[in-house]
Amino acid sequence: MTAPESSSVRRTVLIVDDEPGILSALSNILSDEGFDTLSTSSGGEALRLYAERSPDVVFLDIWLADRDGLETLQALREADPSAAVVMMSGHGTPATAVKAIKLGALDYLEKPLSYNRTVEAVESALAYRDEVAEDSGVMRALEGSQARPESERELSPPPLLPQIRVGSAPQRTVAAAKVLYGLGLHSGGRTGMAIQPLPPDSGIHFVTLPGQRSVPAHVAKVADTDYATTLSSEGDSIKTVEHLLSALHAAGVTNLLIKVHGEIPVLDGSALEFCRTLEEIGLEDQGVPRRELVIDKTYEVGDGEKSLRIEPYDGFAVSYQLRYPSPVGEQYYEFELTDFAAYQREIAPARTFGFMKDVKMMAELGLGSGGRLDNFILVGDDEVVNTELRFPDEFVRHKILDVVGDLYLLGYPVKGKVTAKLTGHRDNIAILRKIAAG
Repeated sequence: MTAPESSSVRRTVLIVDDEPGILSALSNILSDEGFDTLSTSSGGEALRLYAERSPDVVFLDIWLADRDGLETLQALREADPSAAVVMMSGHGTPATAVKAIKLGALDYLEKPLSYNRTVEAVESALAYRDEVAEDSGVMRALEGSQARPESERELSPPPLLPQIRVGSAPQRTVAAAKVLYGLGLHSGGRTGMAIQPLPPDSGIHFVTLPGQRSVPAHVAKVADTDYATTLSSEGDSIKTVEHLLSALHAAGVTNLLIKVHGEIPVLDGSALEFCRTLEEIGLEDQGVPRRELVIDKTYEVGDGEKSLRIEPYDGFAVSYQLRYPSPVGEQYYEFELTDFAAYQREIAPARTFGFMKDVKMMAELGLGSGGRLDNFILVGDDEVVNTELRFPDEFVRHKILDVVGDLYLLGYPVKGKVTAKLTGHRDNIAILRKIAAG
């Protein structure tokens, strides 16, 4: 049952149809399921009822006597972009269904309506409304967190390792605050983050919401590396930090506060939207030379089949060799971070990816729940099943994106050359721990 009888707040469904039999049948079904119902045969009346009564879900017929159902749908969505509308038709076409979905309908039911299908549709619509409400709560929490308490203005920089040198580039932060929200790739929940400038010599810091726990972006705080990199402090965790950190590393942002609701939003599965956000709000050089972590000897983890090495180099470069079964195959790419534009062009658009054969295992681990077919690449037995690749070698480029992000957990921009073969987050963090240990 969608709306338990014990619930103190009953949900309301508005039914709009010019057939009295449909109005009666739907009202009976939904009443049996514990809902209050409103009904009308008029599109104009439906708009008035929606404005006055704010129903949770609308069942709307394509064909109405006084106005077209699709026009009514469009008017509802213009009045309330979060309106949860299920379209119905007894003589629609596939093109009509597609148009309805594009106009914002959540579902499309063919008449005669089945009991089970009707209940499924209203459950899905209510889940959408609840997600929207949760989004609003997240946004209020994030936007309300823009003013930083005095204690947050004196966040300590990462520890000074022996390899730290003063570089020629300036320290950098963002020119303004910004809020982003979306889905968490692995939690599947609605999430969001607010980024805010910090003064020189602060470093990169996460703050959990609503717990207000400060977590520096440092390898010492890494708690998990299964499929993504998770930071933790005193029981509060921040998941999937690597894509954001990759963009910050490439952009040279050295001082930043990131308030997070559970997990960094996955956005489109790459670092591209983070880069665009940084460009939109602007970067601010702070007039103080930045510190850099200069690799002064070779560090290596792994064995001959799977290995990761970083060695001295006058710059920052990453090469990666990847090998998966068809259709991915073997891929190799070399990237040198000459400037932010090069990163945005060659690496940032590359999206995270997963395999059909791993979906069940990831679900059992509670991972991958936020994969909605538009924020990662899904690979089947013979082909990519959900998208067009942005690069023929997008998979290996994303691996480099992850390396750039994970390496920023040393706390400073890196100067060195990375050579990786078949490695992942666990290996990235293992080599960081070697470097931090000297």
